[in-house]
Amino acid sequence: MPLTLRSATPADIPTVLAFIRELAEYEREPDAVVATDALIHESLFGADAVAHGVIAEIDGVAVGFAVYFFNFSTWLGRRGLYLEDLYVRPGTRGQGVGRALLAHLANIAVQRGCGRMEWAVLDWNEPAIGFYRTLGAAPMDDWTVFRLTGPALSALAAAAG
Repeated sequence: MPLTLRSATPADIPTVLAFIRELAEYEREPDAVVATDALIHESLFGADAVAHGVIAEIDGVAVGFAVYFFNFSTWLGRRGLYLEDLYVRPGTRGQGVGRALLAHLANIAVQRGCGRMEWAVLDWNEPAIGFYRTLGAAPMDDWTVFRLTGPALSALAAAAG
């Protein structure tokens, strides 16, 4: 069972969208996905691409993926790598795919001079939390994530004039 990791290509867009939908189902938000082929293409492969994708394959079959982007820490004065999505299909969990994807991203972070690598995990996802702890990752217990979307985002933007 040779595991390979490779950068996503435009030909992977249907696979990436399938993984996104499977992840949303797992995270109990199946109706929240509004991404389309065109949006994924623009975001990962367009002229102003903002994110990157990695595909994990076993024997040439896609079994998982990661999507990440670079952010910036003013405190560190350096960029960071933010893992937006990590997903491994249930039938291949426990075979080192998730660990390999995270190690691959950690290597990218180190090579690119990142000061840290971060991601979010749902509070109820104990299997993931336990797995991340085995890697040496620590939760940021004193921080709360905030999000503006939809009408609230539009209203605040309108206040800018």
